Amino acid sequence: MPETQTEACRNRLISGLAALNLPADEYQVGQLIDFIVLIEKWNKAYNLTAIRNKEDMVSLHLLDSLAIIPFVTGRRVIDIGTGAGLPGIPLAICLPDTAFTLLDSNAKKTRFVQQAVLELKLNNVAACHHRVENYHPEKPFNTVITRAFAGLADIVKLTAHLLDKEGVLLAMKGQNPEAELAQLSAKTTLIPIKVPGIAAERCLVRIESEATTEVI
Repeated sequence: MPETQTEACRNRLISGLAALNLPADEYQVGQLIDFIVLIEKWNKAYNLTAIRNKEDMVSLHLLDSLAIIPFVTGRRVIDIGTGAGLPGIPLAICLPDTAFTLLDSNAKKTRFVQQAVLELKLNNVAACHHRVENYHPEKPFNTVITRAFAGLADIVKLTAHLLDKEGVLLAMKGQNPEAELAQLSAKTTLIPIKVPGIAAERCLVRIESEATTEVI
């Protein structure tokens, strides 16, 4: 009997998690699959993603998000420009002891994230509808994450007020952003990222907090 699309998604996810050496129990795997089912359900009305196929979502959304887990530090994390909850929701599912804030200026996408948080029973996630420059939390964050949000220099300037003194900024990128890196005076580390099921180049730019307010 041929496998259903949901079974195919599940198998691709489990294989990808193993390739990334990421432990996930049955409940977490179920939550991750339920999340992309929610994205597919809401996508027509809310225009959450250009990716329509759930199997592609496993690689391009779930595994792409989870590949950065080894570099997420601290108990307070914010995902800037989260959109459909990426990478914040997959990370929150697999890091249940970490508190995540998912920030976006788009009201529709924030409503989707709020609904996803409710349906997936994620007690460690708060969805916030704000522009990043107007968002001032009570406490700073240990890790600030961005994915397809802006150029590095703009990211550094816009998020400096959110980072703890010893915090890190993680900017998810495609190809090596050499020109963008050249504009920064902050201490940066370029980390190649291999995502199972994705041939295209991926990298993570790690920027330390101490120098993030200095931009050439």
